[in-house]
Amino acid sequence: MKRKAILLLPILFALGCPRKAAMVRPYDVPTPARLADALAEHQRALQGMNARVRATSWLGGERIRATVLMLVERPARLRFEAEVSLQGTVAILATDGTRFGMLDLTHNELRQGPACPANVASLIRIPLAPADIAAILLADLRLPDPALSRQGDVSVDWDPARGADVLVLPRLDGWLRVLFQPTSPTASGIATSGWRILGATATARDGSPRWRVSYEDFTSVSLSASGASAEATRPTRLEFPQTIRFAEGATSFDEGVEIKFKERTFNEPAATGAFVLDAPGPGISTIEVGCP
Repeated sequence: MKRKAILLLPILFALGCPRKAAMVRPYDVPTPARLADALAEHQRALQGMNARVRATSWLGGERIRATVLMLVERPARLRFEAEVSLQGTVAILATDGTRFGMLDLTHNELRQGPACPANVASLIRIPLAPADIAAILLADLRLPDPALSRQGDVSVDWDPARGADVLVLPRLDGWLRVLFQPTSPTASGIATSGWRILGATATARDGSPRWRVSYEDFTSVSLSASGASAEATRPTRLEFPQTIRFAEGATSFDEGVEIKFKERTFNEPAATGAFVLDAPGPGISTIEVGCP
């Protein structure tokens, strides 16, 4: 009897734990223009950020964790300062979107060169162009350049697993799929206070993922005075994630990059020269690098 009971356990467990049903869109399909406008509104409202984050990377099979001070400004300006307990700042990376500099204070060297994805990913391991990284850190996506995109219609799809509308945009080498969700749906399901962006997937033409980003743990934030201008198109509050996850290909987010925000302010003007590293002082060597 004991043996029969053990054999029956998997069957009873399966019967008692029904699978999660796929979600169905409870409102009319939004137009591509409506979702594109929601993305553009987010970008207009949020032009820059000053933040302190805890960044963890598992890319390449190596776990790296650090506290990073981030200065981000559209369209492609970045400054990252990595800190370690009892040591203070150990590395600084800055790019104005064209050139990059990486000051390694543990090895007393400054590496500088073109701001290609591999170079900009020297500190925060997201191997994308600076404009893409800036948009991701500001919790949205850079739209494909129509001049560089292959021909194809923009469309709206549905993700039943996450219950999200998907804006599908053609790229030169595939597709960009951006996920949206209404923040305050009415009885008919149409949002009254905008949309939150849940993430995106960039795919090849055959649909296989090249990279993915997920925005999680949302909170409503107030914009700074400089961001909340008199323009009617700029909301005074928006949905912003506490966590950003990035992964390459079809790998799990547990094998990618995780960014958790500890502190952040928005739309404060950056200091002059913040995105260019000064020439090193005595004892620091300069190394010019190219793009692999």
